[in-house]
Order: sequence, then structure tokens, then C-alpha cells
Amino acid sequence: MSGNQDTPKLDNTDVPETGNDGGEPSSESQQTDFTGVEGTKSDKQKIDILLKATGNAPIMKKKKWAVDPDRKIGWIIEFMKKYLKLDRSEQLFLYVNQSFAPAPDHIVKNLYECYGSDGKLVLHYCKSQAWG
Repeated sequence: MSGNQDTPKLDNTDVPETGNDGGEPSSESQQTDFTGVEGTKSDKQKIDILLKATGNAPIMKKKKWAVDPDRKIGWIIEFMKKYLKLDRSEQLFLYVNQSFAPAPDHIVKNLYECYGSDGKLVLHYCKSQAWG
């Protein structure tokens, strides 16, 4: 990989590959359009997303991510399921403003433009329905 290794990413992945046999995803296996906030200046077109656990959801070690604005919410859910090592049968619900669940086909950029504040979009997640 060339360039800054602190912000690994691939541009053409549909489903991110995360995790390894040893628990937390390694920096090599975490090559997705989600990048750490410590990104480079070229990441300015990405949108910062803050993920907060609610209810019975496991807490993510890294809560703030930069994501491609054209990604869909469904992609974020799949990424989180892999990151949290949830079974395919387990559900994960995302909520905006602790009030409504965006449809899986909603685009991150549209949600950010409508509901983003302080330069980020805050999404709460849980394994059972909580709001809306």
C-alpha cells in the first residue's frame, strides 16, 4: 500500500472486509471506505459519522468514522455487523437524532445535509428497536 497507512481504504468495495482471527480488525483488513478520522487532507470530501451504542448494542472501540458521502445506510449496517462480529441473523438498527430509522437505501450525504451538526452525522445503533 502506498501513501499514509493511518487511513487505509479501497474505493470499489461493496461490502467491507473487516476482522481477523485475533479480535479487532487489523489496519490491513480494515481497508474500506470507512476511514479513521485521523485521515489526510484528501478525506475532506468524506463525511464524519459518530456511532453511539444504545440499549443492548455492543460498544464500538472506534466511534468516529469518515465515510464516502455516496454510501447507503445499508452498507454502513453491514460494515458495523462485520466490525462487531454479529451473526448474519442478528439485526442492527440505526437511528438519526434518536428518533427515526433511515431506510437502508438512504444516502449518507442526504442525511448529513438534513440532520448533520457540528461537522458530523450522529447515528445511534442498537440490536432491538428503540425509537421511531
